[in-house]
Amino acid sequence: MAEGRPDVEIRTFGCRLNTVESEVMRRSAIAAGRDNLVIVNTCAVTGEAVRQARQAIRRLRRERPEAEIVVTGCAAQTETASFAAMPEVSRIVGNDLKARPETWRNPLRSDAGAARVQVTDIMAAKETGGLLVEGQQGRTRAFLQVQNGCDHRCTFCIIPFGRGNSRSVAMNEVVEAVCRIVDTGYREVVMTGVDITSWGADLPGTPKLGRLVRAVLRRAPGLKRLRLSSIDSIEADPELLAAIGDEERLMPHLHLSLQAGDDLILKRMKRRHRRADAIRFCEEVRRIRPDIVFGADIIAGFPTETEAMFAGSLDLVEACGLTFLHVFPFSPRPGTPAARMPPVASALVRERAARLRATGEAAQQAHLARQTGRTVRILAEHGGLGRTEDFTPVSLPPAIAAGTLFGGKVAGHAQGRLTLLAHAPLGEAAASRYP
Repeated sequence: MAEGRPDVEIRTFGCRLNTVESEVMRRSAIAAGRDNLVIVNTCAVTGEAVRQARQAIRRLRRERPEAEIVVTGCAAQTETASFAAMPEVSRIVGNDLKARPETWRNPLRSDAGAARVQVTDIMAAKETGGLLVEGQQGRTRAFLQVQNGCDHRCTFCIIPFGRGNSRSVAMNEVVEAVCRIVDTGYREVVMTGVDITSWGADLPGTPKLGRLVRAVLRRAPGLKRLRLSSIDSIEADPELLAAIGDEERLMPHLHLSLQAGDDLILKRMKRRHRRADAIRFCEEVRRIRPDIVFGADIIAGFPTETEAMFAGSLDLVEACGLTFLHVFPFSPRPGTPAARMPPVASALVRERAARLRATGEAAQQAHLARQTGRTVRILAEHGGLGRTEDFTPVSLPPAIAAGTLFGGKVAGHAQGRLTLLAHAPLGEAAASRYP
């Protein structure tokens, strides 16, 4: 997507963390008075993401022949040489440097002696790059990076080589940032990172994510909603589970990194959980928080996957009660162990991904149908869109201002969104108790 103003244009690919970092880069470049600058923030998760980034770079050069085109992000970190070979690219900036304001102060000039390729050893990085915040217009939802990098080495994943090892933002810094966000009027904060359930492992005393969640909710009483980005269920600590059960302001929606539903495939992926662990986690969380809604990442067509193994992923949707699916057709990433494993035929990978998406769509439609007649609490966003506490999208009248918290009765659903029979804004007293 394109962001910013004409003189500082950003194209962002990939995850929410990339979107957060793009906002930081945009602000830094504008503050430095930059113009005629295009930043392409790349993703390395799949070969298709890398291909789309290259395609965008070539198109941007045709559209803006005089602009400085800077390529950064995970693909720039992991495939530096291939981007350096593109004549359309003015400069390449590594992930460890892109969030630093000084990176964007000066354009690349042939007489300035600046290196065209500015990529450092990401494995040597010790800091997260600073507290990064990206917020929606209208002060509805702010995304706060609390962690970066990953210490795990799943056989399919290139991201640790693009992000480095896990680094955590100190608890006090996170809490202070949330308080500032609330003071500026945001209703909701999403804590995000590459592997946020590993938060704290590199901090003194090795605190767990549950402790951070408790601290944020205790010390930011004005925060109406707190969400977590994708978590690894096997790393969920007891205090986090307790918070899910009794902290009403911690929203009842979790996106899980499950990846597969067959034990042998999970082992070959070098995941730390097995199928029974995923099912047990979902059952336990649903027991303590009956209104919880789960999303999940699942890979279709991992090397050696048979039809029976794939069936384990298909029926995991029902076994775990998943609602929102993010399906990845397996894409071999150069240098990863999975890229050397016996592959599944490309056509079969695509076919399985389509079947998995269809299963996910059916689960989502069933969830929407179950909401009819219920009263839900909604945060209005933009463009006639709102979100319930469990992150279900809702169609709203245009007159409802972004950032408004209100209750509504569900009439039904259409085009993937709930529709309302009636709605009423929450009064100040209700809003102060709003979970």
